[in-house]
Amino acid sequence: MELGIGMFGDLAVDQSTGKYKDAGIKIREIIDQVKLMDEVGIDVFAMGEHHRPDYAVSSPEIVLAAAASVTGNIKLASGVTVLSSSEPVKVYEDFATLDLISDGRAEIFVGRGSFIESFPLYGYSLNDYEELFDEKLELLLKINSEENVSWSGKLRAPMQNQTVYPRAKNGGKLPIWRAVGGTPQSVLSAAKLGMPLVVAIIGGMPIQFKNLINFYKQEYLKAGHPESEMQIAIHSHTFVSEDPKVINGYFHNYKSQMDRIGSARGWAPYTKMQYEGGRSEDGALFIGNVNEVADKIAYMKEIFGITRFIGHMDVGAPEDDIMRKSIELFGEKVGPQVK
Repeated sequence: MELGIGMFGDLAVDQSTGKYKDAGIKIREIIDQVKLMDEVGIDVFAMGEHHRPDYAVSSPEIVLAAAASVTGNIKLASGVTVLSSSEPVKVYEDFATLDLISDGRAEIFVGRGSFIESFPLYGYSLNDYEELFDEKLELLLKINSEENVSWSGKLRAPMQNQTVYPRAKNGGKLPIWRAVGGTPQSVLSAAKLGMPLVVAIIGGMPIQFKNLINFYKQEYLKAGHPESEMQIAIHSHTFVSEDPKVINGYFHNYKSQMDRIGSARGWAPYTKMQYEGGRSEDGALFIGNVNEVADKIAYMKEIFGITRFIGHMDVGAPEDDIMRKSIELFGEKVGPQVK
């Protein structure tokens, strides 16, 4: 099983000015943190895409390219590429270029995303939310498998025997994962297409997702895809520290981000009881000391048969030194213990 770390580039509010902290500093910290991940043996880094003032990264592929230049082994993925509001040709070109820069380490996680800012920003209608994704996924997969592309749809101009360059390594094919939040329709689509699956589990109890993941396995095999090629990942909020004061203090980082998002979605303020419930043995927060986090990841392997776990590690913008310590512990202690 591979172990990875995901980030969104969360920006904290500067209490002296009331404004979000500098995005440039955050991005440079992320690149240096990915270098550390590579050094401590993390298998995968996934960088999210957002178009909001509270996140630093709107172009994961650019940050990943910068990270490629200071790493040698870690796989570099988007987490996720909001495909509905992206141009599939450009997505392939960008990640194929990243693949060549990194000598074959690029991956794409595609999803609808949990925010909608990119739709009006790029001139798309939310009325086409479902159809945009389905069409663009079809085109991206075709580009990934064919050098000369002929394709037609309803929402994008057709392509007639057009070539897309540069081609990625491995015969031009990039690993393209389908990222889902728990919708059976999305899981079914991924299974039928034979796509690797990433399930975001960020609330409730992970065991509640067992039927969904079993459904994916069943439909994947029913569609005739080889079991040996099946890949399943989960992506969950994660933080590691051996200091109980740091874990207790991280609640304030976590609450600040949950409340900021929740205020626009009608959520009640996040509570310490929710935090501790999530950190419990059956909860969806992988936040605790080395043994606690390693045991929960091993449990995910046991109940789901996952091939990859990605710990989303920068919720609420913890300070760089605390982040770096969490990364070190995850790579040097949690990883070997799980494996």
